[in-house]
Parts: sequence; C-alpha cells; structure tokens
Amino acid sequence: MELRHLRYFSVLAEELHFGRAARRLAISQPPLSVAIRQLEDSVGARLFERNSKEVRLTPAGEALRVSARRVLLQAEEAALEARDVATGSAGRLRIGFVGAMLYRGLPPALRAFQARHPAVRITLSELNSGVQIAELLHDRLDLGFVHTSRMPAELQHRLLLSEPFVACLPAGHALARKRVLAPADLRAQPFVLFSREASPDYHERILSICAEAGFLPEVRHEVRHWLAVVSLVSQGMGVALVPQAMRHSALRGAVFRPLDRAVAQSEAYGVWRAGPVNVLVERLLEGVAQSLAESTAG
Repeated sequence: MELRHLRYFSVLAEELHFGRAARRLAISQPPLSVAIRQLEDSVGARLFERNSKEVRLTPAGEALRVSARRVLLQAEEAALEARDVATGSAGRLRIGFVGAMLYRGLPPALRAFQARHPAVRITLSELNSGVQIAELLHDRLDLGFVHTSRMPAELQHRLLLSEPFVACLPAGHALARKRVLAPADLRAQPFVLFSREASPDYHERILSICAEAGFLPEVRHEVRHWLAVVSLVSQGMGVALVPQAMRHSALRGAVFRPLDRAVAQSEAYGVWRAGPVNVLVERLLEGVAQSLAESTAG
C-alpha cells in the first residue's frame, strides 16, 4: 500500500466518479482505475461498488476512508515538520553547558534565539565538559558548551571565547586591598580549586599558572562548579584563580583582582556532532558567539 494509492482512493471516495476524481488528480482515468484495483488487492477487499450508473463505497471502503484521511493528514504534517526543521523554523535543541556559561552571555543569547524561533523546544542540562562530550557521542545532546578542545574526531568544535583568569579573594583579605596581583602573591594562600575530575583542563591550567610563578598551591578544597569555587572563597575558605566572567556572579563577600601578566587563558568552546549541517545549531552558535563578545566587551 502506497500513499499514492490512499490519496487516489480518498479523492475517489469524495467524488464517487472516476472521471471527476481523475481530473482532480491531474491524471487520466485508466491509471486511477489501476491504482484502485492495486489498493483493493493489497487490502484484500472491494472498496467500491461500481456499475454503469454509479460508484458507491462498500462497508470496507467506508472504514478505510476514515483511516486513509488520518494517514494522509499525518503524512502531510510530517512533511511540514521536516521542512520546518530543515529551514530552522521548528524542532528541538538539547543543550549542555558548563556553569560559567551562565555568566558569559548564554542566557540572553538563548532568550534572543527563542524569541526568533518560538516553535523550537530548548532543553538545558548543566554538565561538566567530559559528560557533555559523552552525551554528544551518544546523541543525547545536540550542542554543548565546554572548557576543552580535546575531543574525539566524531565531534566538531569552535572557539567562542578566550578570557584571562583573575584572582578571587575574600572581601576582607589583606591582598584585596591591592588593585592588581601577581600570581606569586598567592603563594602562601590556601586554594579552592576546580576539581580535576570535573575538568582536567582547568585544573591543569590553574596549576600551571602557579608553577610558572614558582610555587605549587596548597589545595584545601576541590569542587565541581565555578560558582561553588567563588562561594567558598566568599566565605573565607581560601583564594582561587577563576575565569574573568565569574566577576558577574555577584556573590557578596568575594572580590576579583586582575593579574599583572598574561597567563593561560580560560576558553569556552561550542561542540556538536560532525555530519550534516543542523541549521538550529548554526544559528544558536552565532547568537552565543555574539552575546559572548558583547559580555566580554562590557
């Protein structure tokens, strides 16, 4: 049974006249008759009673008429949905993100994207970089925002942002009186560090900044989210090196000071599965890139 057969059947069921049905279908009458016989053979029942005076639906034909109309409508809706997804008018986006993206312009970029694409359903999951990469490989995410460029060949990535690390200190700390800090100023301080398990890249970058300044930090606490790092610092639990964007976290009790020299940068990447172009992924990436540039400039 083909959709063409059902379409021919539905038109004939409305017209109950082979000539008129053929004209509506823009075909000649013999192909219509052949298609109806093929459909009847496929169903295993006569669908029309026909004689020289009239064409009538059989009980089997009446039953099929309702189902055929529903199937044809579903097929049309499926085609429209596929077209809308292909053009970026509709669809869904499953997005993963690291917590720092909340302070790098991701929320306004998503709001702007949703306003332009109201029929697109967006779901968000806060996940560390490694988990996002695994979810992308298993097709459980469409787009991720991660801290690392180390990823398998099945994924593509794009650098969206590179920003400096800054020192994060308790507001009452003696070093908070300085406007600019050297990394070596933190030598004797207890550190709150981003967990190696959550992000090996960030963990190694912070250790490398300290090593280049001639010391290894005394790590008191390791946590899995940048907001947790800033929160512990704000409560006097240590000092930290954090991405510049965390200045926008607005946690009372924490202050941020720039470093006096260029050090390893904090980077944000968009990552997605390699393969056919996903229009929605492309458009959202462009919007996020613009939003990140604006938030950095601000």
